[in-house]
Amino acid sequence: MSDSFEFDEPDVFTAGTEGPAGQRIFYLQVRNGPDVVSVKLEKQQVAALGEHLARLVSDLPTIAPEALPTDLDLLEPVIPQWVVGPIGVAYDDDLDRVVLIVEELVDEEAGEDSATLRIRVKREQVLAFVERAEELMSSGRPTCPLCGRPQDPDGHICPRSNGHLRGE
Repeated sequence: MSDSFEFDEPDVFTAGTEGPAGQRIFYLQVRNGPDVVSVKLEKQQVAALGEHLARLVSDLPTIAPEALPTDLDLLEPVIPQWVVGPIGVAYDDDLDRVVLIVEELVDEEAGEDSATLRIRVKREQVLAFVERAEELMSSGRPTCPLCGRPQDPDGHICPRSNGHLRGE
């Protein structure tokens, strides 16, 4: 089993990538002072988490844009502790914090126990994460207007164009 981590009041809660578009590796990173934890996850997980968090905080009191953290770059070198599986999200009304429980992806059939990353973040950090996730999603490869799949710089073989190479 991998190590578990808990951050009650992290300084930074962010997502980021390494590598060129089409080959990017996505990370979730939490920092508090000298303590840094990075976990690897899929692009779709970053997108879904950003969308879910946006819906969650949309019902809460608004926050001035100038209150949002701006230091959202990954701290290098990025050394992932483990790969992310399920992610749970809740809002703690008493503390005015969003609580995330990020679980390690494990083979349950093999009887493996999963590690967890428990994070309590401020709404300002959540909103900054949402903006960061949107930025990461829009900075990827362009999508094909016919099939919606990502295109490489040289185009791609589109199933909707009878296998012809499509470019932008």
